[in-house]
Formats: sequence, C-alpha cells, structure tokens
Amino acid sequence: MWQEFGIAFCLLLVLEGILPFLCPRLWRGAVAQLARLSDRRLRLMGLASMLLGTALLFLLH
Repeated sequence: MWQEFGIAFCLLLVLEGILPFLCPRLWRGAVAQLARLSDRRLRLMGLASMLLGTALLFLLH
C-alpha cells in the first residue's frame, strides 16, 4: 500500500508541475485569482475536487 501511495504522490507532483512549466504567466495569474477567493468558495472547490476524485477512483476500480 505504501508503494502505491508513493507512486500516486509522485504522479501528483508531475501533474501539478505541468502548468507552471508550460505557461508560467497564465499559471501565476490563476494562482493570483485563487488567492482572492473567499475561504468558503475555496473549501467548496476543495470538496468538489475530493468528491470528483473519489467518484473517478470508484469508477476506475
């Protein structure tokens, strides 16, 4: 199980690094916009992301 967790974490780092590598200016603008969002909206986005990820894992497994 720990090996799969490590692999998933490495994939996360690779995927998170694609946008700043390919288009840093656009990525910086997106991060600046995220910084201006309210805590409530960020939490809702995080919840939606977690639920979508969980649903996709369930469907793929």
